[in-house]
Amino acid sequence: MEASDLNDHISRRFNKDIEDLRSSVLAMGGLVESQLSQAIVAMVRGDSELGLQVARDDYKVNNLEVGIDEECGRILATRSPAAGDLRLIVAIIKTITDLERIGDEAEKIGFLASKLAAMDRPADSYRELKTLGTHVSHMLRDAMNAFARLDVEEALEVVREDEHVDEEYDAIQRQCITFMMEDPRTIKRVMNVTWAARSLERIGDHAKNICEYVIYMVKGKDVRHTGISDSSEIPDN
Repeated sequence: MEASDLNDHISRRFNKDIEDLRSSVLAMGGLVESQLSQAIVAMVRGDSELGLQVARDDYKVNNLEVGIDEECGRILATRSPAAGDLRLIVAIIKTITDLERIGDEAEKIGFLASKLAAMDRPADSYRELKTLGTHVSHMLRDAMNAFARLDVEEALEVVREDEHVDEEYDAIQRQCITFMMEDPRTIKRVMNVTWAARSLERIGDHAKNICEYVIYMVKGKDVRHTGISDSSEIPDN
């Protein structure tokens, strides 16, 4: 095999490794999306068994994180990627960490759903939680779409949406405080609602983080803590 043929073979193999990594991250994202969706359904419907099943299945997310992390380490050690490829691998390592943490929050919501199923349910069946849960689910879906397409504009839209999630969370917190003040008998149930809302708010934060990594992959700029909300404000590296 001539040197040029060998280099071409190595390049093709490296590209396949990178695409396999991206596919694995998207598969992990799909699993996490499913976990979150089921946790929200368990909460709204008062389905204790579904909530516990979500919690039990968290190991699947953890296993994917470990596998992808190990593959990233192998590529870094054997391929010595540079520039854009190195940024991609670094962003993948960060992304799977956030996805694993979203899985942890879904696990918490599953446990809380199981607890709430055994308590008196409000007439609105936790409407505000369902609304917040739907919002952050869409953020996560859009974040993974932005990752799949390396779409900076879609990533920035998710970053902007996080402010609205924070506002919804604050409103739920105020409402919960009011309920507990008006009827102390509701404190235990309302505290579980508060913790579930907190988990959803954190999921929004993690979805935002993933989108900031997408921007880093494409633009080569770290936009965390910068307040940037428009692509025209991000110079190319």
